[in-house]
Amino acid sequence: MEYVDVAIIGGGQSGLAAAHVLRGRGLQPVILEASAEATGSWPDYYDSLTLFSPARFSALPGLEFGGDGDRYPHRDEVVEYLARYASRLDAEIRTRTRVETVERSEAGFLLRTDDGRTLGAAGVVAATGAFGNPVLPDLPGRDSFVSEVLHVADYRDPAPYAGKRVVVVGGGNSAVQVGHELAAEAAQLTLASRNPVRFLPQTRDGKDLHHWLTSSGFDQLPPEWLIHYVGGTLVLDNGRYRDALESGRLRRRPMFTALDGDEVVWGDGSREPVDVALFATGYRPHLDYLAKLGALDEHGLPLHSGGISATHPGLVYLGLEFQRSFASNTLRGVARDAEYVADALVAHVRKAPTATGL
Repeated sequence: MEYVDVAIIGGGQSGLAAAHVLRGRGLQPVILEASAEATGSWPDYYDSLTLFSPARFSALPGLEFGGDGDRYPHRDEVVEYLARYASRLDAEIRTRTRVETVERSEAGFLLRTDDGRTLGAAGVVAATGAFGNPVLPDLPGRDSFVSEVLHVADYRDPAPYAGKRVVVVGGGNSAVQVGHELAAEAAQLTLASRNPVRFLPQTRDGKDLHHWLTSSGFDQLPPEWLIHYVGGTLVLDNGRYRDALESGRLRRRPMFTALDGDEVVWGDGSREPVDVALFATGYRPHLDYLAKLGALDEHGLPLHSGGISATHPGLVYLGLEFQRSFASNTLRGVARDAEYVADALVAHVRKAPTATGL
């Protein structure tokens, strides 16, 4: 059976950053990516998606984005950048290799893939993100709702919804951005959220917000402090989303209480027929392959501290939301977390009898 220093599960931005950092520490990581290329979930995001951070703040370690540093790269630019990053990475990447389960072994871990192979590893980086595990809330009446239900993970562009009555559920960046572009096509568009939408200006004093987050160190604050200070979801805005809401071009209502037939039932008891309910309600970490290992809690969430497993030495995580900071699951923030978890991982691998690269 083949053994490697570190198996990185997931070849998106987190897995690529992990491989770069670990190579710099002298290890020989192998990336296992389920899809055909190491670009993570970016090719599957909706067509109009652009980064909320400028290019100069959105690069992984060792390779600049290139071009105008103040532009906000489009989804396709990010895909091209990640493919370019992977091609220059001095690490083996095995695409079309899906990890089904991870088990403990005397020498570290055993990873079993969907093609029937088994790989031994002294250490494991779980870097599969969350896009593969969208959250759909269990609302009253959802099982009998006859209209279309989809998550924003399955949304691509507004054309299929032209002339339809659509309710978008959520109050974050994706909900507002998608709702705004759908409003121009749909016969009727309503944004439903539990709390009023709260905006954060994209620029201050002529500089993008990420300049201030980076220069002030705010970007690196512990997530507990940040969540307490911010107090909820904020939507980055250059003014157009706020204007759309205030002018009524984008209608927002407090979250409905139930679904019934082809209608949503609002809190005041009124009903509204809809053709589509689109949920922009977030994701949970995509870590089913760790269930058998016993590394997850009863909700399928990882038991960890700052990305270092609380249950299994040699297992670390990357790309979790608020893993160590506000930016943990972003292009600009994942490298800091990779450096942090690499310290624990390298120390563990150096003690492992199967380490091949040291």
